[in-house]
Amino acid sequence: MKIKSARFVRSAVSPGQCPPAGRPEVVLVGRSNVGKSSLINRLAGRRGLAKTSNTPGKTRTMNFYLINDAFYIVDLPGYGYARVPRELRKSWEPMTGRYLASDRDIRAAVFLLDARREIGESECELIDWLGGFGLEVVTVLTKADKLSRNALAARRAQAKRLLGLGDEGIIIFSAVTGQGREELWKALYALTVRR
Repeated sequence: MKIKSARFVRSAVSPGQCPPAGRPEVVLVGRSNVGKSSLINRLAGRRGLAKTSNTPGKTRTMNFYLINDAFYIVDLPGYGYARVPRELRKSWEPMTGRYLASDRDIRAAVFLLDARREIGESECELIDWLGGFGLEVVTVLTKADKLSRNALAARRAQAKRLLGLGDEGIIIFSAVTGQGREELWKALYALTVRR
């Protein structure tokens, strides 16, 4: 997929603050500091499009990025970071849930997993929660450049086993090397433009 344009449109904390409906949307979900912003920047081929931070929990709003004036990538707040105040974390799930349950044209969720981390109960719960909204889920193992080939294969096998996925359901991605970029674009294109 050729990227002609990619731009940040706005941040929102409720469905009423989202950009006008009418274009397909794909949401990015994952733990805090899993690499959602880096993934957006690598996909778009533009450093700095999405703000990155070494401090987990910085994304506290739903951030909308318009790709090729055709569809939105929506960066949802990360989950699971203890330093973010509990009240703020508790507000994210209802905000995100209201958005996902709205009548917007949300085609899929891209579920990002840090390849360096063990897959735990919260990841299994999140994939079940997303399934409750009827969303197709594309699973992406991020930070692939940080692991050896064998360690990455082991993490992929763990994800398949614990999350009930097939080989085709997991994309290996590195924002540093670009590994998995084309494969992820093909999946996004099939979910948004070709439908």
